[in-house]
Amino acid sequence: MSDAPVVVAVERPRRRRLGRYVAGKVGGALLSLGLIAVLGFLLFRALPGDPVTTMTRGRPVSAAQIAELEAAYGLDRPLIEQFWSYLADLARGDLGMSYTFRVPVADKIAERVGPTLLLVGTGTLLAVALGLWLGTRSAWRRGGRFDKAATGVALGLWSVPTFWLGLLLLSWTSGLFPSGGITYPDTPPDFWSQAVDTAHHMVLPVITFVAVVYAQYQLVMRASLVEELSAPHLLTARAKGLREDQVLRRHAVPNALLPTVTLVFLHLGLVVSGAITVETVFSWPGLGLLTFEALRGPDLPLLQGTFLVLAAAVVLANLAADLLYRVLDPRVRAS
Repeated sequence: MSDAPVVVAVERPRRRRLGRYVAGKVGGALLSLGLIAVLGFLLFRALPGDPVTTMTRGRPVSAAQIAELEAAYGLDRPLIEQFWSYLADLARGDLGMSYTFRVPVADKIAERVGPTLLLVGTGTLLAVALGLWLGTRSAWRRGGRFDKAATGVALGLWSVPTFWLGLLLLSWTSGLFPSGGITYPDTPPDFWSQAVDTAHHMVLPVITFVAVVYAQYQLVMRASLVEELSAPHLLTARAKGLREDQVLRRHAVPNALLPTVTLVFLHLGLVVSGAITVETVFSWPGLGLLTFEALRGPDLPLLQGTFLVLAAAVVLANLAADLLYRVLDPRVRAS
């Protein structure tokens, strides 16, 4: 008798469970994005100050000119009309026109995404690598001097305000590294000159970013590995004659990586939004600095646009973490 009907009968419930799981996570993400869109409109309308008054500050303008500006930006319409217009524009991918820069918000955000991804991507890779290595070594030598020193430094840096650490590095390294920007204006336009200059400008922002981020990966990895080292299946591995370093590398570390990898994806969106402080301190021309510039306006369309992008990054990173965790952890697949 063939086993094919049995295999098909087992696979169908698995596919249905997978479909329900993915549909539930994607549906929750879409609902979150919808709530973010509504919140993005209401939140920034509650900010104090009149955008038109701010734009015309220090200029001799008449009441008629102010009324003309309000009509041009749609600020003279009732709030409910502004809301429906905002939703219709958002559905078309139109984020409005920036009050400050006089360009479409979508174009301004697209211009600043690259520097943020460069800074956050480099910082995240270094923070993950450093956190995993220190966490593994601390757990393997738990209670020792290295463990105590590494954990103490990580906790100390994690509790330091980002802006304060950035300013401290600027004062300590005065003259050694650029204090702001991404390149010097007089740098030759060829690729290698621009790359070297950009790397030189990235040193302090990346160090600041890594210093306040890597600790969470180190501590989670350490805690997971300490718990894993006492698992029963490691006793079986040792009984088979495997050396301790083989037990650690082949069995303990792969299982301990699960919570840390999930944490990395869960925090991807948060570190993008958390780059605001680093970019502002070092005048790094990314989304974080753009958000700060929009707040000084206040530039409502630009604030709404950056808020939507940063919040969407958090939601999509959480969705990726949920889907990846099902792939990595067989216990989730079996549920």
